[in-house]
Amino acid sequence: MNAADEGDGRRARVIVLGSINMDLVARCPQLPVAGETLTATSFHEIPGGKGANQAVAASRAGAEVTLIGRVGDDGFAPRLTSHLERQRVDCRQVQPTAGTPSGLALIAVSAAGENQIVVVPGANGAVSCDDVDRCRSLIESSDVLLVQLEVPLAAVARAIGIARAAGVRVILDPAPAPTTALPRELLDVDLICPNETEAAALTERARETDSETDSLATAEAAARQLHELGARAVVVTLGSRGALLLCEDRVQLVKPTSVTAIDTTAAGDAFAGAVAVRWSETGDLADAVRWGNIAGGLAASRLGAQPSMATREEIERIASDY
Repeated sequence: MNAADEGDGRRARVIVLGSINMDLVARCPQLPVAGETLTATSFHEIPGGKGANQAVAASRAGAEVTLIGRVGDDGFAPRLTSHLERQRVDCRQVQPTAGTPSGLALIAVSAAGENQIVVVPGANGAVSCDDVDRCRSLIESSDVLLVQLEVPLAAVARAIGIARAAGVRVILDPAPAPTTALPRELLDVDLICPNETEAAALTERARETDSETDSLATAEAAARQLHELGARAVVVTLGSRGALLLCEDRVQLVKPTSVTAIDTTAAGDAFAGAVAVRWSETGDLADAVRWGNIAGGLAASRLGAQPSMATREEIERIASDY
């Protein structure tokens, strides 16, 4: 039962299981090619990680958010958790991991806003089924569970199983793109929201780049295949072209917002967090995807991961003219 169904006016309750990283971000004139050394124009240490990013996105969009994850025992750990707490994310289920560094992401961002990312899992690799089991009651009493693939898949599968048994909505952001087929239990979700690259990897399809028409046809075919594999609804995010939504055997293209991209690093995370909140509130998935497009566009127009996340007021202001 979602917040809107209950009709009590409370905020949506979102549980996020996922990674917590410190992003080491270098801005460059262009992205390096193999063997090339470039001089960066700037460098920043910015809290990130797909789980943490999505938790912040959901919190800023108006939800009560609890994050399940791990940090290391290094100097980054207190900085990461204190930043999340300042964003009103409940970090009581974020466990310290002795003898292990916190997760890191090495990110190069071009002047055009495109990026290359290498993730060092660190403590994220220690997230376990026991961590999830300790949070069973929290998951069962939530409106939506939001998961990604930057922590061990066994823990993700356990969380999905608990949520499904309790009738809690599950949203899977299948990133980073898997290199092998995902187990069927990971696709037993209410919504999966890959980008085009991830959709191609999940369905073993070549990503079409020759024309927009071919690309949309490929995205729709991938969405239908993911639906057949178990996902009840599918959204394929298309960057500047918006998002393709497959729900109840209907396909629609949800238009994007118009922005100038500066850094696309966390656009997908902003999208997922906003969708989780709005869908929990209204039960209208198309409306939630519109919110996701707005949040993702705003994030792409700003530097950094968590600092780029839109507030509810910003989303609502644009949504009123959408």
